[in-house]
Amino acid sequence: MSIGCATPRGHGGFSLVSAIFLLVVLASLGTYAVRVSVMQQQTVSLALRSSQAFQAATTGAAWAAYRALNGGFCAPDSVNLTEAGTNGFTVQTNCAQSTHTEGASTVQVYIIDVLAQSGVYGGPDYVSRRLQIKITDAV
Repeated sequence: MSIGCATPRGHGGFSLVSAIFLLVVLASLGTYAVRVSVMQQQTVSLALRSSQAFQAATTGAAWAAYRALNGGFCAPDSVNLTEAGTNGFTVQTNCAQSTHTEGASTVQVYIIDVLAQSGVYGGPDYVSRRLQIKITDAV
């Protein structure tokens, strides 16, 4: 008579199936965790680029407003920004001017439309923001 562990016939592969199932489940969970991490990083990156585009558009609006109020220059123009967080953005400005009489004085009203963009349209790194401001030279 032999003493030892005897495995009944037909039950020898059960632990192998369980191990493979466990490996597949753990690999799937790992893949999901990596995918969520990558998506979070992309979301943060896109939010940063969006903020940079907004700041570039704000810069373009301030630049166009200064030119309109100090010299009356109101025409379409474009500028490439090269400083700090707005580096690489192209800002296009359009300006419309109208004259109005208020009481005894004449005032100029400027409507400035600004488009700031960076990257190639349709590309993964493309970002843009559009702003419109209305200013006047009234005191």
